[in-house]
Amino acid sequence: MDYTKLGNTGLDVSRICLGCMGFGDAEKGHHRWVLDEERARPIIKKALELGINFFDTANVYAEGTSEEIVGNVLRDYANRDEVVIATKIHGRMHHGPNGAGLSRKAIMSEIDKSLKRLKTDYVDLYQIHRWDYNTPIEETMEALHDVVKAGKARYIGASAMWAWQFQKALHIAEKNGWTRFVSMQNHLNLIYREEEREMLPLCKEEKIGVIPYSPLAGGRLAREASTHRADTDQIAKQKYDAAADVDQLVVDRVAVLAEKHGVRRVHIALAWLLHKEPVTAPIVGATKISHLEDAEAAFSIKLTSEEIAFLEEPYVPHRVVGHS
Repeated sequence: MDYTKLGNTGLDVSRICLGCMGFGDAEKGHHRWVLDEERARPIIKKALELGINFFDTANVYAEGTSEEIVGNVLRDYANRDEVVIATKIHGRMHHGPNGAGLSRKAIMSEIDKSLKRLKTDYVDLYQIHRWDYNTPIEETMEALHDVVKAGKARYIGASAMWAWQFQKALHIAEKNGWTRFVSMQNHLNLIYREEEREMLPLCKEEKIGVIPYSPLAGGRLAREASTHRADTDQIAKQKYDAAADVDQLVVDRVAVLAEKHGVRRVHIALAWLLHKEPVTAPIVGATKISHLEDAEAAFSIKLTSEEIAFLEEPYVPHRVVGHS
């Protein structure tokens, strides 16, 4: 496994991050395809064996049960000083006032609940899951700074927002001497490249680590047959179904290069991301051991500039999804 620094920090992270949205109680949250602890445990263990040290979850995933599973398994198999645990805050965790968002009250409450579920004294990366239009960004940034200074998080990151919002947050932190975001978890893959317009150049200029989610577009860039997740994941359908016809041109080119290299489509799609600047580590949502093995194998694929241009050429502008 290759390792790199997360943005402009000294933190070593594997170039593949294990996305843990697929773990949890299937009776909770939005996804019915998630794996319980018994089925998730060997996947997390395999990730560690492959050298993956970067794990991403969120308080809202399966109503906190994803964090519980990650905490249980990493406690049993990992050296806490070597693994990098990332979680997120924003989504609704209880009904009634103050049950969601990025207010100081929510942040101070949810960080403690996440730490309890993760069975750790601190998280390495605490991320805002979305922009909160109902809370001043100054309040959010100061609260996150206080979380870091209290030793409950080592670094802070952001996810899925407009570039102007991210720049505003960076400016507010710098202006006040508060902790700055070091990473951006955004939506990026071969059939959704809108982040190349504003966000990626901003992150490159500001030395921000980019850890894209949905690198395989919910499996659309990788699979040749239908799966239970594909049939039931309504969020992925909302993201991709509207542009399926034009996206198929890109998917077909992935298949062409996969045949040329004698590998599977997933290897080509991930290899493209690993070549993309300033991507630090794609977040791979593995629900099978083979998904991890496929991710590792992508490192052996070296795409030429001509092959990258061949993959990118059919892309057309897409409706922006994921920011709200």
